[in-house]
Amino acid sequence: MSHDKRNVRQFFSFIKGGLPAKWLVAVAIILSLIETAASLVVPLFTRNLVDQLSGGGLSGGVIAFLIVTFVVQTVSSGFSYYILAYIGEHIVAFIRRQLWERILHLPVSYFDEHESGETMSRITQDTNTVKSLITNHLVSFLTGIISIIGAVIILLTIDWRMTVIMLVAVPVAFLVVIPLGRMMYKVSKKMQDEMADFSANLGRVLSEIRLVKASNAEQAEERKGYNGVSKLFTYGLKEARIQAVISPFMTTIIMVVLVVLIGYGGVRVASGALSAGSLVAIIIYMFQIVVPFSQMATFLTAFQKAMGATERIQYLLGRDKEADDQPASFEKGSIHFRDVSFGYSKDTRILHDVTFSVEPGETVAFVGPSGAGKTTIFSLIERFYSPSSGSITVGDTPLEDIRLPHWRQSIGYVSQESPVMAGTIRENIGYGLEREIPELQMEAALRQANAYDFVMALPDALDTTVGERGIKLSGGQRQRIAIARALLRDPAILLLDEATSNLDSESEAAVQDALKTLMQGRTTFIIAHRLSTVVEADKMIIIEQGRVTGQGPHEELYHSNATYQQLVKQQMIS
Repeated sequence: MSHDKRNVRQFFSFIKGGLPAKWLVAVAIILSLIETAASLVVPLFTRNLVDQLSGGGLSGGVIAFLIVTFVVQTVSSGFSYYILAYIGEHIVAFIRRQLWERILHLPVSYFDEHESGETMSRITQDTNTVKSLITNHLVSFLTGIISIIGAVIILLTIDWRMTVIMLVAVPVAFLVVIPLGRMMYKVSKKMQDEMADFSANLGRVLSEIRLVKASNAEQAEERKGYNGVSKLFTYGLKEARIQAVISPFMTTIIMVVLVVLIGYGGVRVASGALSAGSLVAIIIYMFQIVVPFSQMATFLTAFQKAMGATERIQYLLGRDKEADDQPASFEKGSIHFRDVSFGYSKDTRILHDVTFSVEPGETVAFVGPSGAGKTTIFSLIERFYSPSSGSITVGDTPLEDIRLPHWRQSIGYVSQESPVMAGTIRENIGYGLEREIPELQMEAALRQANAYDFVMALPDALDTTVGERGIKLSGGQRQRIAIARALLRDPAILLLDEATSNLDSESEAAVQDALKTLMQGRTTFIIAHRLSTVVEADKMIIIEQGRVTGQGPHEELYHSNATYQQLVKQQMIS
């Protein structure tokens, strides 16, 4: 039980953070109480009304009171509903903001493990479950309790024998409902997981729809999708089966109690021990006890669902963010890798004791077969991952002591894919920059990146949209947009990952020119398969199977390193 209790406590402390002003919550509760009080008074007036009618007289006061009570009940009910909805939405907005902020700052390793669709489902589906609990069930649960207690007290004063008959039915109902609630929790948790998987699958297929069509994989993906749909269908039916037991069971108990009450009450009215008005009042009160009880049953199932959802949400919120509270800011200095080893998982090592140094303003090229770990070195420089052992320092400062936003701001990254976001070219060039960029500066960057002519020739020039992941631009165009973006960042360090690998010779020449402009005066790391592009580098570092097997300028390596010599011969560089 302690686990459940802890969960419940966590759930409420979790929700508390998103509550709007305390007075609003108080107003909502007071209005709900007024509504409940009004509904408790109605049967008493009804009793007087019936007794007066059966006695042949009728006072206007009773009718006036009844009308006033109904009006009060309606108005307070409307306002309390709206305020509660507001509170629910406020809490969910708070949770979504927290989630979004946390997800954006999670380390890259989290995204290696989890598909984006699954994470999206957490922000949309799971938070909705929490909202429906707060707006639809939480307060009806609280007012229900008050309504039950009030009704029972008033009933005991009217006729205690009939009250006892009614109360016997309650524990019986609970014995059935509680274990079913537990089952509901398990099923709905699975349902939410399944929903997240389903969303993840949709996201994967939709983002790579061209690959799906080009590979004729529609049929296979259709099967996978159907599979997800039928799983969701099964869990939906499981939920329905539990509800199918709970609802009719409650209804039957109500009917049984009603029959017994009317039968027994009729006998007592006939013998004169009870007035007709009192019997009517007792039956109305019975409904005021029973309806909240059935609401409680739905509350319990909704609560179990929300608990499952918050567990997921809290798992996300509990993940460690990338640290950005380091003391040092970035100062230009030489970059040293000392015995750096790294693996994406504990069992496999990709880099083994990599050691090299780069002076400010130097250009260094990493050469070697694909899969040797060159891109991994870039990921370590970007601080997407931390070395498993060894150290990376800038000057004398360990890399992990430099403030993360500062460090990443000082790096320009141009890769073979050159990722471009959906949006306009203008948004893409200024992406991630805090400052407003004047038009002239943007155009200058485009000119330096050899992109000005093709951008200006587009129908909306800088305001042309590029499609999802920049699909409307060619590889060379995307590349040059990425270079313009890097130029505007004015980074101290450049990472060029295969920046010209998949371009035709004309685009390549344009991109090469742009890169030359970009590299002036900056520390540059280049990954290249084609040696012709990097022969002029100050230093080559040869990486084979995660180890540095040689470093130095082109001439020196050519004479001393067999692997390099072979590479040069293969590529026919004079």
